[in-house]
Amino acid sequence: MLQIGLIREGKTPADNRVALTPAQCRWMRTNFPAIKIVVQHSTNRCFSDKEYELAGMEIIEDMKDCDILLGIKEVPAAMLIEGKTYLFFSHTKKLQPHNQQLFRTILDKQITLVDYECLVHEDGQRVLGFGFFAGIVGAHNGMMAYGNRTGSFKLNPVHECKDYRSLIHTYFGLKVPNIKIAVTGSGRVAHGVLEVMNLMGITEVEPDEYLERKFSYPVYVQLKGAELYTHKESKTYKRDHFHEHPAEYRCRFLPFTKCTDILMNGVYWAEQVPRLFEMADVDETFSIQTIADITDDEHGSVPINLGDQSISNPVYGVDKISMQKTAPYIPGSIDVMAVGNLPNELPRDASQYFGEQLIKYVLEDLVKGNSALIDRATIVSRGEITAPFEYMQEYGRD
Repeated sequence: MLQIGLIREGKTPADNRVALTPAQCRWMRTNFPAIKIVVQHSTNRCFSDKEYELAGMEIIEDMKDCDILLGIKEVPAAMLIEGKTYLFFSHTKKLQPHNQQLFRTILDKQITLVDYECLVHEDGQRVLGFGFFAGIVGAHNGMMAYGNRTGSFKLNPVHECKDYRSLIHTYFGLKVPNIKIAVTGSGRVAHGVLEVMNLMGITEVEPDEYLERKFSYPVYVQLKGAELYTHKESKTYKRDHFHEHPAEYRCRFLPFTKCTDILMNGVYWAEQVPRLFEMADVDETFSIQTIADITDDEHGSVPINLGDQSISNPVYGVDKISMQKTAPYIPGSIDVMAVGNLPNELPRDASQYFGEQLIKYVLEDLVKGNSALIDRATIVSRGEITAPFEYMQEYGRD
C-alpha cells in the first residue's frame, strides 16, 4: 500500500495551509483504497489534528514510513528525510539565494522533488496554486490601504474574518470613491482581484477609456499581456514568444502611472521580463498612491517593492524622492502592500481549493507513474537534477 504523509510546516513564520483538508483525505480513503494517508502532528494547521482524526486519519510524528510527503512551503533542510519524494513550493527554480542550502540538501539526501510551481499543462498553464486567494486578499489589502491613506472608507484586515463568505459580507454598503484601479495580469491572481472588484461594485472599462476619461464612479482596467507588452521591433505581442524571449519586449504600462490611483499587480515576473515602470519614472506625474504587489517580487515588476511585510503589518511607505522605506500613509510617499503568504489570511478556503486541484489533476498521475505532468515538475529525481533544470547545476554545488 502506498503511504502519503501530510507533513507539518516548519518554515518561520509558520504557514497554516494544508495540501489536503480532512474531508478530502476521507474522500481519498474511500475512492483510492490502495493509498493510506497519515498526518503529522501539528499545532499550526488551519485544520486541527482532531478534525483529521474525525475524518479517519492517523496522527503520527515519525514520517519515515511514508512514500510521498506533501507540504506547502519550503521544508527546512534539517527536517528533510533521506530518499523520500516531496511535493511543496521550493522557491528554487529562479535560483533564489535564500533557498540554495535547501536545494543542496535535497541533492545530498537523494530526495525526489516535485515542485508545485512547475506542475503545468502542455501549454504552460499552471495546474496548482493559491493565486486566486492571493488575489482576493491582496486586492482587499490594497483597497484597505487606500482607505487608510485617504480616510474615504474603512476596511478591516481579512484575517479578522472567519472565512471568505464572511469577508464578502463586509463589502455590503461599502461606498468606494471615484478612483481608477489598474489590474495587471490574466492568471489566478488577477481572477481573484477581479472577484473583489466586482463584489465592491467597481466597474470595468476599456484601456483607452481609462486613459482618456474621467468617471463619476470607481472603475478598473485589466491589463493582460497584449495590453502590457509589445515587441521592440515588430510592435506585436505573441504570448509564447514573449515567455521565451521577454528581453525583446518593452512594457506599455507607463501611461497608466499618470492616471491611476491604485495598482493591483498580478503579473508573473522573471529577471528578463520588463518592469511595469522604473524608479526614475516615479516623478511629479506619477499618480499612483497605493500599490498592492500581489505577486511580490522584491525589486521585480514593481521596482519600489522593497521587501516583504507580515500579515499583521502588510503595508509600508516608499518616499518618492529618496526611494527609502517609510511608515505607511504619510505625505510624499507611495504605500506598498507586499506579503508573501497572502492566502494564509483565508487558509481553510485556500486549502480546500488547492486540495481539489491536487486531487483532480495530480495525485492519480503521481501514484500511477509515467506521467508527463509529473516529469515536467520534477526538479530533482533521487538526488539528480533532471534535464529541464540543468541550468541549476551550479546552484546545487557547494
